[in-house]
Amino acid sequence: MKSQSRRKFLKDTLTVSTVLAFPGAFTSCTKKGEIVRLGMIADVHYDLIPDGKERLQAFISESHNRELDFIIQMGDFCIPYPENQPFLDVFNSYDGNKYHVLGNHDMDGGFTRERTMEFWGMHSKFYSFDCNGVHFIVLDGNDPNPQPFEGYNRYIGPAQLEWLQEDLEGTTLPTFIFSHQTLENEDGGVANMAEVRALLEQHNKAAGFTKIIACVSGHHHTDYHTSINGIYYIQINSSSYRWVGGDYKVRRYSDELHKKYKWLEHMIPYQDPLYTYVTIDSEGYLTIESKMSSFMGPGPDEMGMPPRPENDPIVPYISGRNLEI
Repeated sequence: MKSQSRRKFLKDTLTVSTVLAFPGAFTSCTKKGEIVRLGMIADVHYDLIPDGKERLQAFISESHNRELDFIIQMGDFCIPYPENQPFLDVFNSYDGNKYHVLGNHDMDGGFTRERTMEFWGMHSKFYSFDCNGVHFIVLDGNDPNPQPFEGYNRYIGPAQLEWLQEDLEGTTLPTFIFSHQTLENEDGGVANMAEVRALLEQHNKAAGFTKIIACVSGHHHTDYHTSINGIYYIQINSSSYRWVGGDYKVRRYSDELHKKYKWLEHMIPYQDPLYTYVTIDSEGYLTIESKMSSFMGPGPDEMGMPPRPENDPIVPYISGRNLEI
């Protein structure tokens, strides 16, 4: 579909707030308007860092002062320990629409996905909703790995793929997909990403235009976007830090904090919390606001770390992007 025709399609659909019933859908936005505005935060990792509550509060406080259609956290949020309730209360203090994505570390400590969902107040592992003429899908990349995939669960299983197929067939709206694990980076992303991407591309081909516009993820604690066969794949940086592992340990905090948070020396924290605001407009543009910070203490260059792959930089920011859709 030519870009001008695509923008006309977006303008025609975004001017009406459409509410449809889909399998797995449990809520929808009803705010009138020609654009969708949303707030997004990823990988706070409250259980691993000493200031996770303050980072989340900064995001929620700023979100309160904006006219948003919804906010979403992209996973690796908090384990369902009772003592984490005050952190969750900060997220729940946002009085608008709010959504969760399950991350692979949200079940650490032996918890099930169902227990984490109960703690968060999440209704389904994967689901969809509409807002102002745009369709949003939340996927769960934590299905059990079949052979030969190893390590932590990072798979989208047959039942979820069948649901995704039906959900996409049930909408003609421009569609955005959220998942914790990326559908782009093979090093730690969704194990069967090629299968999922093929399904998305088949739907775009059948629709005759780029119906599925972008897939947005967290997980890698990096800042990157690319386009594969007409679909954007966008990685949103962690709010908190970048993991660097035991070969590059640095003690940046007090002995007391390092004793309480045993993995602190394995990461490079960001001085300020990272999060972003996204606008989808009726003229056919996806805008991601920049959010800048700095490394707390030495960064990767000072630590002598080797260069990273293009799609996995270690940087303390979220880049501003204005992508034509």
